[in-house]
Amino acid sequence: MDSSPHPALRIDISRLSSRLAELAAIGAIDGTEGCARLALTEEDKAGRDLVVAWMRDLDLAITIDGIGNVVGVMAGEIDGPPVMCGSHIDTVRTGGRYDGNLGVLAGLEVVESLRAAGVTPHRPLAVAFFTDEEGARFPPDMLGSLVYVGGMPLEEALDIEGIDGAILGSELERIGYAGVAPLPGLVPHAFVELHVEQGPVLEVEGITVGAVESVQGISWTEVEVTGQSNHAGTTPMSMRRDPGVVAAACMQFARELALELGGTQVSTVGRVNLHPNLVNVVPASATFTVDLRNTDEQLLQEAERRFHEFLAAAAVAENCTVETKTLARFEPVVFDPSVVDLVESTAAGLGYSVKRMPSGAGHDAQMMARVCPTAMVFTPSRDGISHNPAEYTSPEDLEAGANVLLHTMLSLSQSAT
Repeated sequence: MDSSPHPALRIDISRLSSRLAELAAIGAIDGTEGCARLALTEEDKAGRDLVVAWMRDLDLAITIDGIGNVVGVMAGEIDGPPVMCGSHIDTVRTGGRYDGNLGVLAGLEVVESLRAAGVTPHRPLAVAFFTDEEGARFPPDMLGSLVYVGGMPLEEALDIEGIDGAILGSELERIGYAGVAPLPGLVPHAFVELHVEQGPVLEVEGITVGAVESVQGISWTEVEVTGQSNHAGTTPMSMRRDPGVVAAACMQFARELALELGGTQVSTVGRVNLHPNLVNVVPASATFTVDLRNTDEQLLQEAERRFHEFLAAAAVAENCTVETKTLARFEPVVFDPSVVDLVESTAAGLGYSVKRMPSGAGHDAQMMARVCPTAMVFTPSRDGISHNPAEYTSPEDLEAGANVLLHTMLSLSQSAT
């Protein structure tokens, strides 16, 4: 941490915790600590309005681009590209209060801590929140940051249809967040994202901070299997064309495939819909999703190939037809070694235990890594739980992560290149 120009500076955990609680109250899930703010819903709008109000209170220069990404900039001693941090404030339908939100609100806390101490960073600092990171309403995930770095044309993104039939561009207009800042967006000097781990490793190993070296590749596919709807009592088993059987076989195979490949390979069938979904009717169709992830691109491609081969064979065996649609496909990302080193040394210099590790979840940082030096800071997740109202990270761990973010950003702000 020797490179930090203000080594004694610390964030105010009470202030950060208060903001986390206030944001979590928007879309709160009754009887839990969780919240539901699907992208571009009324709840997301209310959350955006609150965070933008806090940015204004901190006198940040705010811009909103055509996909609804919001960036607030604190001026530095010099002009030029800022050191940026940030994440997202949209959630899954059964979300917790830390996923994404921590990275944004800790960024605001970094700015407020500097303001309170009368410190002006050498380079400007920026805090961003990106649209639809979860992809829970509009696929793919990390959509806003993907458009920010030029990975998807804005026009294509605005035409995306959500799971509820809504069109992304229309929803942006409706909630008042269709901005005018140009895309692709301003390329930062560097980008650092603070996030809860969303896994069990740090807690199990008793480590406070993760210095994230890489992000797994992600492959999302939607599968629609079509068979023949028929009476459940009068149709002999030998004469059935049951797409539900194909879906069930694929679910089992996806799990067996991940166990066989081992390593970091994981697979999930997270959504299944049968039509007409009646107790006494053989389904006419089955629609399901497959989520495959691996830190190794070649192994991820092998998992994709083997799954699709099995799907085709299972459909033929049941005399069904199959259509597939790619919802998201991102290769594994390796973060900038110098920024990862800085996160690790900063954490150690502050007295925190630290571990270099990969991320199993996708994050906006993997998109930002396409355009600037990037890394991530992880804090522990109790019991490894996330995308769940029971998600929890202790105030002590939140404070540690935010302090590492603060001093990493200050060090990057001082760097010449």
